[in-house]
Amino acid sequence: MLTTVPRHRAEIVEELRRLLARGVAAEACALPFDLPAIDRHLPQGGLTCGALHEVMPEARGDMPAAFGFVAATLGRATLGRATLGRATVGRMPQRAPILLVTSPCGLAACGRLYGHGLNGFGLDPARVILVEAQNATQALWAMEEALHSAAPAAVAGVIGKLGFRASQRLHLAAGEAGRLLLLLRPPGMVSVAVTRWRVAAAAAAHDRFGLIARWRWQLRLERIRNGRPGQWIVEFDHATHRFSLAAALADPTFSRSPVAPVHAHIHAQAG
Repeated sequence: MLTTVPRHRAEIVEELRRLLARGVAAEACALPFDLPAIDRHLPQGGLTCGALHEVMPEARGDMPAAFGFVAATLGRATLGRATLGRATVGRMPQRAPILLVTSPCGLAACGRLYGHGLNGFGLDPARVILVEAQNATQALWAMEEALHSAAPAAVAGVIGKLGFRASQRLHLAAGEAGRLLLLLRPPGMVSVAVTRWRVAAAAAAHDRFGLIARWRWQLRLERIRNGRPGQWIVEFDHATHRFSLAAALADPTFSRSPVAPVHAHIHAQAG
C-alpha cells in the first residue's frame, strides 16, 4: 500500500501541471477590438479566449443591436493572423467554423438570420454553423459539447435563460478548449461571466447618398474581472470590419447626450 502513494501523488502533480499549462495557453489568447479606448480596460488587451463573455440588450428593443455587436465580434474572430497578430490570436484556429446556437426565446421577435447581413459584419456565412435548438436546455447542451470538441474557432449562443450552474459549466468548457464564448441573453440572471456588456442602438452614420455607412452602438462594459468598466459610443465599418469611436466624440468616455435609436432588422443589418 505504501508503494502506491508516491505513484498517486505523481499522477496528481502531472495532472496539475497539465491543467496549469492549458490555463496559461488559454490566458495568453485574447481577441482585441483594436480600439485602445476599450482594449486598455481589458486585462489582456482584448476579450479573453477560454472564458464566458455576456452581451445584454439595454432595453427589449435593443436585441437586434446587441446581436449586431456579437456578430461583429465573431467576425473579428475569423480574421487572419496578419490582421490581428500572431500573439493575439494565439490558439484560435484560422479555418475553423463559428458555431452559433439559438433557442426559441432568443431572436424569435427579431426575424431570422440572413447571410448578407452577417457578411456585413465580417462574418462569412460559409463559416457559420447555425444550430436552432428547441429550448434553452438543448442550446446549452449544444454549446457545451461544441466547446468540449474544441472544433469551432468560437462559440456563441442566443438564449432566454441561463442558470448559474449552467454558466459555470460553459465557462469551464470554454477554458478547457481555449475558445471564445459569447452569450447573448436578457438581463436579470447571475453568472460567472468574465465580462458583461450592455448594448443599445444609436443613430447610424450615413454616407452622402443617405445609405448606412457605419452602424453605431452605445456600449457599456458593466462588469470586467481584473479590469475597468467603461462606456462608449462605438461604430463599426462594414467595409473594413473595424471598430472605432463615434466621430463626434473627442473623449473616449460615454457621451451623455441623448441619441435617437435606430432599430434595424436582423435579417438586413442586425444593429
